[in-house]
Amino acid sequence: MLTYPHIDPIIFRIGPIAVRWYGFMYLLGFLAAYLLIRHLAKFRHLDVDSDQIADLLFYCVIGVIAGGRIGYVLFYDPVFYFNHPLQSFAVWQGGMSFHGGLLGVIIAVLIWCRRTGTNTLLTGDILVTAATVGLGLGRIGNFINGELWGRATNLPWGMIFPGAGGVPRHPSQLYEAFLEGILLFSILWTLQRKRVAIGVPFFSFIAFYGFFRFLVELVREPDAHIGLLWGKFSMGQFLSFPMILVGVLGAWYCWRRRSHS
Repeated sequence: MLTYPHIDPIIFRIGPIAVRWYGFMYLLGFLAAYLLIRHLAKFRHLDVDSDQIADLLFYCVIGVIAGGRIGYVLFYDPVFYFNHPLQSFAVWQGGMSFHGGLLGVIIAVLIWCRRTGTNTLLTGDILVTAATVGLGLGRIGNFINGELWGRATNLPWGMIFPGAGGVPRHPSQLYEAFLEGILLFSILWTLQRKRVAIGVPFFSFIAFYGFFRFLVELVREPDAHIGLLWGKFSMGQFLSFPMILVGVLGAWYCWRRRSHS
């Protein structure tokens, strides 16, 4: 069994303002995304300038927050929010859905691309590649906060997280940081360098993220107020399975379309 490091979630304070590791990870993720988008836009010949990239990231932030919150309300606790509708706006109390956030970003990017006349799929290819860094850093932030831990385990790297029942658990946040961050970035970066057909990186992200998330959910503790659906699947797995199907079919279609053009 490994010892959980108990890192202070607050890096430092300036008066009443506390700078937290989780927020710092998001800041690093957006900075990395900006730099990667600039690089990949030149490499893949996407005609955007620095101001447009900043504007695109702003759209993405709005999409993540709005979509993530709406997704959590609809997917994870609809009964509670139906009875307490004003609580839907209490974002500061926590409760965000990745799958809802993804849909929110897709809608926001579609709006931005239509407004600017930019190629939608190529923009998506670049965005998802850049987003993997933020995903990995975000999971490290979850680990530092001691949240979203895994199920109980007897494996030697199990950790006892604060408030997790005093039993060793899978550090599933680190599994996700590796799979959704390092490994997924490596896959997408390789596809970008090979200049694959437009749309293939985007749909590959959808498929691989869904697959990796489905795997991690096997050892991740399900939401206490939901448990396992049909006694077998978590809500995360239920939402990830369609991603795998859509991603595989979309990547195959984009690849096949270019090979026949």
